Amino acid sequence: MKCTLCPRKCGVDRSLRVGACGMTDTIRIGHAMLHKWEEPCLSGENGSGAVFFSGCPLKCVYCQNWELSHNNYGTNITPDELLNVMRNMVDMGANNINLVTPTHYAAQLAEILRAFRSPIPIVYNTSGYETVETLKMLDGLVDVYLTDLKYSDNEIGKKYSGVPDYFDATKDAILEMQRQVGMLTLNSEGLAEKGLMVRHLILPSNVRQSVEALRWISENLPYGTMVSLMSQYVPNGHTKDFPAIDRKLSRREYKIAVKAAIDFGIDNLYVQQLFSASDTYVPQFLFDLRDTQWLMDDIPHDSEEE
Repeated sequence: MKCTLCPRKCGVDRSLRVGACGMTDTIRIGHAMLHKWEEPCLSGENGSGAVFFSGCPLKCVYCQNWELSHNNYGTNITPDELLNVMRNMVDMGANNINLVTPTHYAAQLAEILRAFRSPIPIVYNTSGYETVETLKMLDGLVDVYLTDLKYSDNEIGKKYSGVPDYFDATKDAILEMQRQVGMLTLNSEGLAEKGLMVRHLILPSNVRQSVEALRWISENLPYGTMVSLMSQYVPNGHTKDFPAIDRKLSRREYKIAVKAAIDFGIDNLYVQQLFSASDTYVPQFLFDLRDTQWLMDDIPHDSEEE
């Protein structure tokens, strides 16, 4: 069967050879763990039951999970084995099942989730580069869509992620996610039960397109949509070939983005301390802007690009 799961629609029969995602249709995972460094409403005290899939429809030059997304590190497993992994996560006390980079396995996952009947929320943790048709296969099976909105400019998406239509595809996909699950709701313990959360990782030298991404969110998603504005960018992968992003984010750049979010009325917002940008990938998320007073000060004038 010709694969059209992601917007690349490469048309490869993945039962015979790898598609644009780098994977056949055999499920391959790189890691499964109780992940305690997602946003607090996902990780809580016990952790999010993260299953990291190998391969990816995007080829981001700065990917933190390069070995999985580009080098396809991992272990092949059967659908029954994946079911057991998820059941074990439940037994370990995970707050949710967090399917990380799942797009190219969406058809198999839809079947598995119908069989699983999970007692805890299912989180679909995606780059945002999805087709509406694929997302409709998951309608009623996913509780929380945790999606990136990486770029507001197709040309930047092409430059850094290797696809020509990132924003065009992702904005339609996010609207479909919102249609399916609505606003993010939390239980009495402050843990996500159902709904949409949009992540945006600010890239150095690209804060203007971050502002436009936030503008799009404010104009196209309901007031109160949960947004996670991330400062944890670390140069990885092949960023040495892209000097503009071969550094960490400046304080000025992050503050400009946070101010834009506030100015656009996005106040259901996670922010981070800049020391979250480390090679250990342990981001500290903060929900109350008063806990990061430096974000509230005047934006300093420095020589770094916006």
